[in-house]
Order: sequence, then C-alpha cells, then structure tokens
Amino acid sequence: MIRVLFVCLGNICRSPIAEGIFRRLVDEAGLSGQIECDSAGTSAYHIGQLPDLRTRQNALEHGLTLTHRSRRMTGDDLALFDYFVAMDEQNLDAIEKLNYRSTGLHTTDTIFLLREFDPAVSDQPSVPDPYYEGPDAFEDVYQIVERCCKQLLAYLTKDRVVD
Repeated sequence: MIRVLFVCLGNICRSPIAEGIFRRLVDEAGLSGQIECDSAGTSAYHIGQLPDLRTRQNALEHGLTLTHRSRRMTGDDLALFDYFVAMDEQNLDAIEKLNYRSTGLHTTDTIFLLREFDPAVSDQPSVPDPYYEGPDAFEDVYQIVERCCKQLLAYLTKDRVVD
C-alpha cells in the first residue's frame, strides 16, 4: 500500500482539496486498494473543522464532497505515510524539520512540493493559498491541484504493475 499525505498550513483549503481530487483519481484508476491518501496541516489553527466553506463549494461544483476534519501533522505520520506533498515552501520546510527531529526516515524523493508535478510551465513553486481571496482563487487552486495530482499519480505508479 502506498500512503500519501497532502500538507498545507491550516488543512482547510489546499490540502483537503488535494486529498479529495487525488482520492477520486485513485478510485477512477481502480487503485483504491493500492494507494491511500489523507491531508493535514502544519498548524493547529483549525483542528476538527471541516474544510473552508468556499473550498467545499468549489469541490461540489466539480462533483466532490469534502468531509475531512482538519488535523495537525505529527511525528506519527512519518511512520504511517510513504510520501508527503506540501502545498508551499513554508510547509515543505515544516515537514522536513519534523522529519529530521523525529525519524529522518524520509528524503527528498519522498517529500515534495505538489507543483513539482505541474505540467504547466510555471516558475511558481507553491499552490497559492486562496484563504484571503475570492471564488476565482479557489477555482484556480482546484485547477492547479487537479493537473498536479494527475501527474503525481502517474509518478507513483510508473514502476508498478497496475491491474
């Protein structure tokens, strides 16, 4: 089983939509028995809350229902998950520091920025945080995350036999 954790700051906008999109892609590929995913935040700002209402509304427009409850990433996650996918450099740094302090199990081939998988030409390493923006920003994030998650799934399955 491959386990992937998507990580942003509060776990209410970017990482829950990444989790939802990636889960749907995994299901559509018939890989739900081989790949699992979850999401978490590097802060404790919104623990226990549903994703931001605007994120949920945008997800619904694309046929996704998000029911994840915000949680903070912990050292235990380092043993549970194989891959960590950060939405921006700040959260990438937080994952790397937690990894270094806790286990040191993971390396640069298991901790990524999601936009490393963006097939669109971009000099932007981060998925922008739409929290202080309007509906268009949530749609932009959805589009970025969807195209990156497609490429991430291809990367994770490239050397594996898939039924």
